[in-house]
Amino acid sequence: MDEVKEKQKIPGYDYGTDKVAKSPITLEEWEELKKSALFSEEDVVYLRMSEEILANQVDDLLKVWRGVIFDHPHLRAYDEDPKTHKVDTEYAGAVAKRFGRWVTDTARAKYDQAWLDYQYEIGLRHHRTKKNKTDHGHTLGHIRARDLLAFCSTIVVPMRPFLAKRGHPPDIVNRMYDAWWKSVILQATLWVQPYIREGDF
Repeated sequence: MDEVKEKQKIPGYDYGTDKVAKSPITLEEWEELKKSALFSEEDVVYLRMSEEILANQVDDLLKVWRGVIFDHPHLRAYDEDPKTHKVDTEYAGAVAKRFGRWVTDTARAKYDQAWLDYQYEIGLRHHRTKKNKTDHGHTLGHIRARDLLAFCSTIVVPMRPFLAKRGHPPDIVNRMYDAWWKSVILQATLWVQPYIREGDF
Protein backbone atom coordinates (compact mmCIF):
# COMPACT_ATOMS: atom_id res chain seq x y z
CA MET A 1 0.00 0.00 0.00
CA ASP A 2 1.43 3.38 -0.96
CA GLU A 3 1.92 6.28 1.42
CA VAL A 4 -1.08 8.32 0.21
CA LYS A 5 -3.54 5.45 0.67
CA GLU A 6 -2.10 4.69 4.09
CA LYS A 7 -2.65 8.28 5.22
CA GLN A 8 -6.22 8.26 3.89
CA LYS A 9 -7.05 5.32 6.17
CA ILE A 10 -6.30 7.39 9.29
CA PRO A 11 -9.18 9.67 10.34
CA GLY A 12 -8.05 13.21 11.10
CA TYR A 13 -4.49 12.64 9.94
CA ASP A 14 -3.98 16.01 8.26
CA TYR A 15 -0.18 16.14 8.15
CA GLY A 16 0.98 18.41 5.34
CA THR A 17 -2.47 19.78 4.50
CA ASP A 18 -4.04 23.21 4.83
CA LYS A 19 -6.25 21.86 7.64
CA VAL A 20 -3.27 22.10 9.98
CA ALA A 21 -2.58 25.27 11.95
CA LYS A 22 0.55 27.24 11.15
CA SER A 23 3.20 26.95 13.85
CA PRO A 24 4.14 30.22 15.56
CA ILE A 25 7.66 28.81 15.89
CA THR A 26 9.99 29.52 13.01
CA LEU A 27 12.42 27.01 11.55
CA GLU A 28 15.24 29.16 12.93
CA GLU A 29 13.77 28.93 16.42
CA TRP A 30 13.38 25.17 15.94
CA GLU A 31 17.11 24.95 15.23
CA GLU A 32 17.75 26.70 18.55
CA LEU A 33 15.50 24.22 20.37
CA LYS A 34 17.44 21.32 18.87
CA LYS A 35 20.64 22.79 20.30
CA SER A 36 19.02 23.16 23.72
CA ALA A 37 18.23 19.42 23.67
CA LEU A 38 21.63 18.40 22.24
CA PHE A 39 19.74 16.92 19.29
CA SER A 40 22.15 16.28 16.40
CA GLU A 41 22.24 14.79 12.93
CA GLU A 42 23.58 11.64 14.56
CA ASP A 43 20.31 11.38 16.50
CA VAL A 44 18.43 11.65 13.21
CA VAL A 45 20.45 8.71 11.86
CA TYR A 46 19.46 6.55 14.82
CA LEU A 47 15.82 7.58 14.58
CA ARG A 48 15.86 6.52 10.92
CA MET A 49 17.38 3.19 11.96
CA SER A 50 14.56 2.68 14.48
CA GLU A 51 11.81 2.95 11.87
CA GLU A 52 12.38 -0.47 10.33
CA ILE A 53 12.72 -2.03 13.79
CA LEU A 54 9.53 -0.51 15.17
CA ALA A 55 7.35 -0.64 12.05
CA ASN A 56 6.01 -4.12 12.80
CA GLN A 57 5.74 -3.47 16.53
CA VAL A 58 3.50 -0.40 16.50
CA ASP A 59 0.41 -2.31 17.63
CA ASP A 60 2.33 -3.79 20.55
CA LEU A 61 3.64 -0.38 21.54
CA LEU A 62 0.12 1.00 21.40
CA LYS A 63 -1.08 -1.77 23.70
CA VAL A 64 1.57 -0.74 26.24
CA TRP A 65 0.83 2.97 25.99
CA ARG A 66 -2.94 2.68 25.86
CA GLY A 67 -2.77 0.11 28.67
CA VAL A 68 -1.21 2.72 30.94
CA ILE A 69 -3.92 5.20 29.98
CA PHE A 70 -6.75 2.81 30.76
CA ASP A 71 -5.13 1.58 33.98
CA HIS A 72 -5.16 5.08 35.47
CA PRO A 73 -8.51 6.85 35.95
CA HIS A 74 -7.05 10.35 35.64
CA LEU A 75 -5.68 9.45 32.18
CA ARG A 76 -8.58 7.27 31.13
CA ALA A 77 -10.89 10.23 31.78
CA TYR A 78 -9.52 11.95 28.68
CA ASP A 79 -11.11 9.19 26.56
CA GLU A 80 -14.38 9.12 28.50
CA ASP A 81 -17.66 10.96 28.24
CA PRO A 82 -17.63 13.04 31.46
CA LYS A 83 -21.39 12.55 31.85
CA THR A 84 -21.48 8.75 31.57
CA HIS A 85 -17.81 7.91 32.35
CA LYS A 86 -17.89 5.49 29.44
CA VAL A 87 -15.07 5.44 26.91
CA ASP A 88 -15.90 7.19 23.65
CA THR A 89 -14.71 4.25 21.55
CA GLU A 90 -14.86 6.06 18.21
CA TYR A 91 -12.76 8.91 19.56
CA ALA A 92 -10.30 6.55 21.27
CA GLY A 93 -9.96 4.44 18.13
CA ALA A 94 -9.27 7.43 15.90
CA VAL A 95 -6.70 8.83 18.32
CA ALA A 96 -4.99 5.44 18.58
CA LYS A 97 -4.57 5.22 14.79
CA ARG A 98 -2.90 8.62 14.70
CA PHE A 99 -0.78 7.69 17.73
CA GLY A 100 0.46 4.65 15.83
CA ARG A 101 1.27 6.74 12.78
CA TRP A 102 3.16 9.15 15.04
CA VAL A 103 5.77 6.42 15.65
CA THR A 104 6.60 6.36 11.95
CA ASP A 105 6.45 10.13 11.68
CA THR A 106 8.92 10.49 14.55
CA ALA A 107 11.37 8.03 13.05
CA ARG A 108 11.33 9.59 9.57
CA ALA A 109 10.75 13.25 10.42
CA LYS A 110 12.20 15.76 7.96
CA TYR A 111 11.88 18.68 10.41
CA ASP A 112 10.51 20.96 7.73
CA GLN A 113 7.64 23.47 7.97
CA ALA A 114 4.98 20.76 7.50
CA TRP A 115 6.42 18.78 10.41
CA LEU A 116 6.67 21.87 12.61
CA ASP A 117 3.08 22.86 11.80
CA TYR A 118 1.80 19.39 12.66
CA GLN A 119 3.46 19.46 16.08
CA TYR A 120 1.54 22.65 16.81
CA GLU A 121 -1.65 20.98 15.57
CA ILE A 122 -1.06 18.04 17.92
CA GLY A 123 -0.73 20.49 20.81
CA LEU A 124 -3.94 22.26 19.86
CA ARG A 125 -5.78 18.94 19.74
CA HIS A 126 -4.76 18.19 23.33
CA HIS A 127 -5.63 21.72 24.45
CA ARG A 128 -9.17 23.07 24.85
CA THR A 129 -8.65 24.94 21.57
CA LYS A 130 -9.27 21.82 19.47
CA LYS A 131 -9.77 18.86 21.84
CA ASN A 132 -12.61 16.66 20.49
CA LYS A 133 -13.15 18.79 17.37
CA THR A 134 -11.22 16.63 14.91
CA ASP A 135 -13.13 13.46 15.84
CA HIS A 136 -16.37 15.01 17.10
CA GLY A 137 -15.55 13.38 20.42
CA HIS A 138 -17.57 13.43 23.63
CA THR A 139 -14.69 13.40 26.09
CA LEU A 140 -13.13 15.85 28.53
CA GLY A 141 -12.48 19.01 26.57
CA HIS A 142 -8.91 19.61 27.73
CA ILE A 143 -5.85 17.54 28.59
CA ARG A 144 -3.82 19.05 31.41
CA ALA A 145 -0.31 20.10 30.46
CA ARG A 146 1.13 18.18 33.41
CA ASP A 147 -0.35 14.91 32.12
CA LEU A 148 0.78 15.59 28.57
CA LEU A 149 4.35 16.17 29.71
CA ALA A 150 4.52 13.39 32.30
CA PHE A 151 3.17 10.85 29.80
CA CYS A 152 6.37 11.27 27.75
CA SER A 153 8.01 8.87 30.21
CA THR A 154 5.33 6.28 29.48
CA ILE A 155 6.08 6.65 25.78
CA VAL A 156 9.84 6.26 25.89
CA VAL A 157 10.70 4.12 28.93
CA PRO A 158 9.09 0.91 27.56
CA MET A 159 10.75 1.27 24.14
CA ARG A 160 14.16 -0.25 24.86
CA PRO A 161 13.13 -3.94 24.45
CA PHE A 162 11.27 -3.04 21.27
CA LEU A 163 14.38 -1.32 19.88
CA ALA A 164 16.50 -4.36 20.85
CA LYS A 165 14.29 -6.85 19.01
CA ARG A 166 16.57 -7.09 15.94
CA GLY A 167 19.63 -8.03 17.97
CA HIS A 168 21.60 -4.81 17.55
CA PRO A 169 24.54 -4.33 19.94
CA PRO A 170 23.60 -2.61 23.23
CA ASP A 171 25.46 0.59 22.30
CA ILE A 172 23.37 0.94 19.11
CA VAL A 173 20.16 0.26 21.02
CA ASN A 174 21.19 2.90 23.55
CA ARG A 175 21.79 5.45 20.81
CA MET A 176 18.35 4.81 19.31
CA TYR A 177 16.83 5.04 22.77
CA ASP A 178 18.59 8.34 23.48
CA ALA A 179 17.49 9.72 20.13
CA TRP A 180 13.88 8.86 20.94
CA TRP A 181 14.14 10.58 24.32
CA LYS A 182 15.45 13.76 22.76
CA SER A 183 12.87 13.69 20.00
CA VAL A 184 9.93 13.16 22.35
CA ILE A 185 11.12 15.92 24.69
CA LEU A 186 11.42 18.30 21.76
CA GLN A 187 8.01 17.37 20.39
CA ALA A 188 6.39 17.74 23.81
CA THR A 189 7.97 21.17 24.10
CA LEU A 190 6.22 22.14 20.88
CA TRP A 191 2.94 20.49 21.93
CA VAL A 192 2.61 22.59 25.10
CA GLN A 193 2.93 25.90 23.30
CA PRO A 194 -0.87 26.47 23.30
CA TYR A 195 -0.83 26.09 27.10
CA ILE A 196 1.65 28.89 27.70
CA ARG A 197 0.79 32.55 27.85
CA GLU A 198 1.83 34.52 24.80
CA GLY A 199 5.30 35.92 25.24
CA ASP A 200 6.29 33.31 27.83
CA PHE A 201 7.01 30.38 25.50
